[in-house]
Amino acid sequence: MVIRATLTALTVALGFVLACPVMAAPPAAEVQPEHAILFVLEGFGQDSLKTGAMPVLSKLVKNGSVAWSAAAVNPPLRLPTMASIFTGLPVEKHGMDWDTFDFARGYPRPPLMFDYLDLSGGKDTAVFFMEESLYQLARPSSYVDYQICGRLRPECRAATIVTYVQEYFKKGERGGYNHYVYGLPHLLVVHLPDAGRAGQEQGWTSKAYRAALKDVDDAMSAILDLYKQYKLFDHTMIIVTALNGIGEQKQNGSLPHVPWIASGANIKSGHTIAAPISIMDTGATLMRAFGLETHTEWQSRAIEEIFRAPRAIVRNEPALNLYGQ
Repeated sequence: MVIRATLTALTVALGFVLACPVMAAPPAAEVQPEHAILFVLEGFGQDSLKTGAMPVLSKLVKNGSVAWSAAAVNPPLRLPTMASIFTGLPVEKHGMDWDTFDFARGYPRPPLMFDYLDLSGGKDTAVFFMEESLYQLARPSSYVDYQICGRLRPECRAATIVTYVQEYFKKGERGGYNHYVYGLPHLLVVHLPDAGRAGQEQGWTSKAYRAALKDVDDAMSAILDLYKQYKLFDHTMIIVTALNGIGEQKQNGSLPHVPWIASGANIKSGHTIAAPISIMDTGATLMRAFGLETHTEWQSRAIEEIFRAPRAIVRNEPALNLYGQ
């Protein structure tokens, strides 16, 4: 009788469970970026992926949000464009309209996005340039570390920058690199101009150009693998853009266009960016990814539609303003 009663109870209980609707588990919270990588290429456009030389970047495009016609700046030169990315301002406002390093002209006067990352969120930056003219942007600070090699050093290639980054991470893991960044950087900026140089010198349909695209893709792959090695990748947002596209830029009174790609933590997958965007929007988008606000007169704006989760604001009041007043 006891056994029969027990079986009856189990049968009733099982029937109740089967009759109840299956409740889906609540969705996991979206991973918020704790780190970001900004890859800045040269001589790259949508057609570059058709060569088959860039499988890693092709995967970032597939798994991310992309605009193939982000507005560039005028003039569409290396130094002015990089200055616009870093300041969130057009050339006529940040004033850097030349394209070679000029010691007498000094550093950019407007605050850079690195200043806001530090003062709003206590976040450090490491920057790796592959062009001597970009010394003009390497303004000394306690929260940005710059490393630069360029065309005056023939050994300076994409693979060289990878070695620099790997060494940097080894030292950062042990508690600091030199006297600037005291650990692994929150933002890593990597300039990779090899494809643009090869295209200009050897032609945009040459084997040299395709080989340079592969070198750039391999460098990006190695850096992403480094983030996986340090268990940072799942909490990292990646942005890829270019200072210029394939071939000669024809202005004709309008701005040229460049690709702009975001992928990784909290970024929509397979998304085509609908709103018009500018390469200047890079800085504000990085700030938004970290949950920070600029409260500035930047013309940079966050590209909100690429994010999966709504903005989570981190409010930290700076101890002093950017001008030390």
